[in-house]
Amino acid sequence: MRLRKLLVLFSLPSLLIGCNPEQAPGAGPIDLLIVDGLLFDGSGSPPSAGDIGIDDGAIVFVGDADAVNLRGEERIDAAGMWVTPGFIDAHSHAELDPDYGRDAIPYLHQGITSVVLGLDGGGSSEVAARLGLWRENGIGVNGMLFVGHGSVRRQVMGEANGAPTPAEQAAMEALVRKGMGEGAFGLSTGLFYVPGTYADTEEVIALARVAAEYPNAIYDTHDRDLGAVYQGVGYDASVLEGIRIVEESGLRGIFSHYNPQGAHNYGRGEDAAAFINEARERGVDIWAAQHPYTANQSNLRSYTVPDWAVDGGQDAMVARFDDPALAARILGDTEAMLQLRGGADKIFFVDPAPSLNGRTLAQVARELEMPPAAAVQAILRSGNKGVMNLELYDDANTRFLAQQDWMMTCTDGRTPRPDQPMTHPRTFGAFPMKMRQFVFEQELLSPEFMIRSFTGLAADFYRLPDRGYLREGYRADVVVLDPDSYRDLASFEQPRRLAQGVEHLLVNGQFAVRDGAATGVLAGEALTRPDDGD
Repeated sequence: MRLRKLLVLFSLPSLLIGCNPEQAPGAGPIDLLIVDGLLFDGSGSPPSAGDIGIDDGAIVFVGDADAVNLRGEERIDAAGMWVTPGFIDAHSHAELDPDYGRDAIPYLHQGITSVVLGLDGGGSSEVAARLGLWRENGIGVNGMLFVGHGSVRRQVMGEANGAPTPAEQAAMEALVRKGMGEGAFGLSTGLFYVPGTYADTEEVIALARVAAEYPNAIYDTHDRDLGAVYQGVGYDASVLEGIRIVEESGLRGIFSHYNPQGAHNYGRGEDAAAFINEARERGVDIWAAQHPYTANQSNLRSYTVPDWAVDGGQDAMVARFDDPALAARILGDTEAMLQLRGGADKIFFVDPAPSLNGRTLAQVARELEMPPAAAVQAILRSGNKGVMNLELYDDANTRFLAQQDWMMTCTDGRTPRPDQPMTHPRTFGAFPMKMRQFVFEQELLSPEFMIRSFTGLAADFYRLPDRGYLREGYRADVVVLDPDSYRDLASFEQPRRLAQGVEHLLVNGQFAVRDGAATGVLAGEALTRPDDGD
């Protein structure tokens, strides 16, 4: 509370911007005026008291509306509120295509107005088709797409291990070129996941160079080994590989959910920051995003079955389970993989299967009356399952990395199906949780620094020409939040509780949240990569 009171005291009308009468819009009333708020413009500058004018989906005025006699058809009193640009989820798995996720409700209640999708190597090259579907059906937030290395590799090579032939490499390059030409923001990789894990660095660099043929293209990576990979390359080598791909391809780069994994990497936040800072100092355009939770969410197969056992896909893996010698070898590897991740009681199912959802692997193994490694094989026979790995990240690492001026914010959250009561709470609370911890409770970061990590920083990285800032001429993605009540309510026990404190939220000038409740309006736009060079 002390911090918020000080902000109000230092944000006097003398700091108002845009109060020259010549800057006022046309004589008639505009659509909406948001008055008497504390304006955070997205730049990281201290906030100032003022008003925002919105007309025809755009911000048309920032300043003192009374000084220029500006009126609105509607008027929102934002006294005591923070007014900010819409938040940008820099790494998301929001489900905007199915009916249950199209409205983006969990994201809107956090203040998120734009999401970045197609990440971890999973983005289809059918970019135009998906953008067209969004335009036809409507979406609740603005959406951006990447074309995924794993997706194009699977399309060309299936889930086979090994290097591509020249013809296969050419086919993958053609798919990347197709997705980029249709508006993808860049190439994403999931080098931790099958089939991306089977690719060597040179394969990825070659595909990244194809993406680099297009202006403003980006390389987004879930790198190969975040620190908890059995017989992996190790955290350091994995980060350096990601930087090398960016440097040699000429792309701009972002590390997804950047944070060392595993108890053996606790306390290594400074090392993680140093890798990026050293690369940036020599001119590599590399950035990162984070969420604030100690648990992540992925799938059981990736956490518990070695890559060699998955070569060829599901049927080939099950055939190895049926081979006594291979099954025993896999059991040994699985036991070692579980140990790296804290044991079977740290693997928590978040899967629609009711026999699994909300239980740990240790609990399921006891019910099956078999050791956890054997239970893994029994469970995976029916297909892969969603899981969380609890206590994978170190709070101290997260705090240190949050202070870096290149660190954006993300949910890394996937909209859960209606029949899936358990999910990761980050889908519902990542942004307010980061604000609560690092601004309100710990006072580690200033509100303007935090809001920049939510808004202008990401807009700068993705080179969005008209979002991420409270500026005249920009699209009216605007958040009005109550700093006294802006909080995450989702927990691991009750993960689907919506965040509170967003009083009003506009997406392209339309109310997506009004008086704290979602309106159901699908005002999001399908965004394509800016194609205007640097």
